[in-house]
Amino acid sequence: MPAGSRRRHPADTTLPGPPCRRSTRDFASTCTHSLASPLVNVWWRTLLTILRAKVLLRRHGPIPPRTVGRVRLRTMPTDIDLLRHMNNGRYASLFDLGRFDLLIRTGIWDAMNDRGWYAVVATETITFRKSLQLWQRFTVESRLYAHDDRAVYQVHRAVVDGEVYAEMIVRARFLRRTGGVVPMDELFEALGRPDDLPQPPQWVSDWAAASALPSTKQPAPSVWE
Repeated sequence: MPAGSRRRHPADTTLPGPPCRRSTRDFASTCTHSLASPLVNVWWRTLLTILRAKVLLRRHGPIPPRTVGRVRLRTMPTDIDLLRHMNNGRYASLFDLGRFDLLIRTGIWDAMNDRGWYAVVATETITFRKSLQLWQRFTVESRLYAHDDRAVYQVHRAVVDGEVYAEMIVRARFLRRTGGVVPMDELFEALGRPDDLPQPPQWVSDWAAASALPSTKQPAPSVWE
């Protein structure tokens, strides 16, 4: 591949300015400046992400659950802290965009809404390697990583020119609005796809167990030792 070029990935989502007055058919390919404005905050980014993902789903159909989703962004003045780089807490909010994009485009979002399911984050941890500077372009890469009998694990990365700046692993659970956890076999049955997600590696299972808090049915007093 020539230097400076980039191969487009089928799951790429470009989210960079005010929405264009275009047809739904043209929206995903022509409105590529919506997030370049410093006035655009996370709420607008989220709405634009959801809208564009739905357009791409209608146009191309669902993508495989193991697909790496990509959402391209820029560090805005509302993202930075006093040190003039992206605030550590903002990463999790922007990684949510990758999660929305992936859930919608895999078809999981529609399957959840049709059956009265919803997803909640149970555990997450993030590791920082490099700082994102003001106005710097970066890509949020997201992938369904693994699952056990009660939760799905996702990985989100902040990537610049193919280099990982930060990575987050998320443990999420799918719940019924009527109560209870949605089993993984039922989730994949609703998607009409085989369950091709592996079991998590041992270190991920150990991390989930070690960081767990008591369930909502058990006491959880704030006692400092």
